[in-house]
Amino acid sequence: MTFHLRSLKLITAVTFFTAFLTACSEDAAPTQSSTPAGEPVASATVETEEQLVERALGIHERVITLDTHADINTSNFTPENNYTSDLDTQVNLPKMEQGGLDVAWFIVYTSQSTLDAEGYAAAYANAIDKFDAIHRLAEEIAPDLIEIAYTSDDVRRIVAADKKVAMIGIENAYPVGLDMANIKDFQERGGRYMSLAHNGHSQFSDSNTGESDNIWLHNGLSEMGREAVAEMNKWGIMIDVSHPSKSAIMEMLDLTRAPLIASHSSARAVSEHSRNLDDEQLLSIKDNGGVVQTVAFSGYLNAEKNAQFNDARNNLIAKVAADLGVEVLSFSEIGALTEAEEMVYRGLMDEVSALAAPRLDAEVNVIAPPVDVVDFVNHIDYMVELIGLEHVGISSDFDGGGGISGWNSASETANVTLELVRRGYNEEQIGLLWSGNLLRVLDDVQRIAAEIQAE
Repeated sequence: MTFHLRSLKLITAVTFFTAFLTACSEDAAPTQSSTPAGEPVASATVETEEQLVERALGIHERVITLDTHADINTSNFTPENNYTSDLDTQVNLPKMEQGGLDVAWFIVYTSQSTLDAEGYAAAYANAIDKFDAIHRLAEEIAPDLIEIAYTSDDVRRIVAADKKVAMIGIENAYPVGLDMANIKDFQERGGRYMSLAHNGHSQFSDSNTGESDNIWLHNGLSEMGREAVAEMNKWGIMIDVSHPSKSAIMEMLDLTRAPLIASHSSARAVSEHSRNLDDEQLLSIKDNGGVVQTVAFSGYLNAEKNAQFNDARNNLIAKVAADLGVEVLSFSEIGALTEAEEMVYRGLMDEVSALAAPRLDAEVNVIAPPVDVVDFVNHIDYMVELIGLEHVGISSDFDGGGGISGWNSASETANVTLELVRRGYNEEQIGLLWSGNLLRVLDDVQRIAAEIQAE
């Protein structure tokens, strides 16, 4: 399977920057200083746009690009239907090849449900199904194209062999249930980071969602949550703080013997959202030696801009739907439909969206531009200035709600590197942001685990 990576990346990058010259104009420039560590690119002559793009693509091809958060649906991991094809997903092997994304962390995600035996059993079955799906892709379906990495050395070896890399993150420790031995089991299945909560309080930790109603279950971590921190330290699983509450995060920082990560979070000072990290949290993660993987989730990057875009888009959708005699339903109204009714409704809305698409530029984007790569790198800039470049990384949350204009699938990954080059980041710095910082934390966590096991 050959995709002629370099030519495809060049097409992607040139297309993006032709479309976004306006967004990168003086009016749209980030307010935060974007020159990292005082190291602008030195040149005796002014670099043309074409030369800048070519230089950026060279950097993109040489560094290891790693995205710490890509959700999966196990129906896309079967022999008949899988990531060797360019499915209607934001991440798959053709899109990774086209965009030059080397490493995708596939996510064993379980939504929060009841804290009882029935809930834990269903959650565990869901988690094992996802672990098995990832192994099936890498070991049975496409072992010549992708391989699972368990260490940073694995990543470099697999990339050198010209294959894509799969790594496994666990979003929500809820499937562990009440059996702490499952933490080691999940590590042996390839899990290399885990969050103690998602959207809803788990048996281990309060969630950031408690901010909406000020209702908390543990006021931070439960006693089991404290035990889980020690278990993750012992078995070499990076602790992920992207979804727990602030109190729980600060408690984890006090308890952990190893650096931790935020697998997909951005800066709260730049855009207010409970999923983002405030300056106190960011500075504490710096002191801990950890890393924050900036996330390309439009609602977290620029809440005001995203709301304006959504309002304008929803107005257009409503107009098109009204012309077709289709009633646009709320989420709760959709949830009340039967399965057959929902299928009919989804078909009608697909027709509405197809008719609205050619009108988006003129009727939505001109009035209310979407959140884009410029907004994304603004968060990187802010965190680099506050906590240092070695504590910042990159994630998408693709196929889980993530994606922004300019980086809406793995096929557009080169656009992030291009914007970093435009801001003045050099090749070494870009390599650290894309993968070096995260792999350094993984190395530290695994080294400390070996020391704990030897005690």
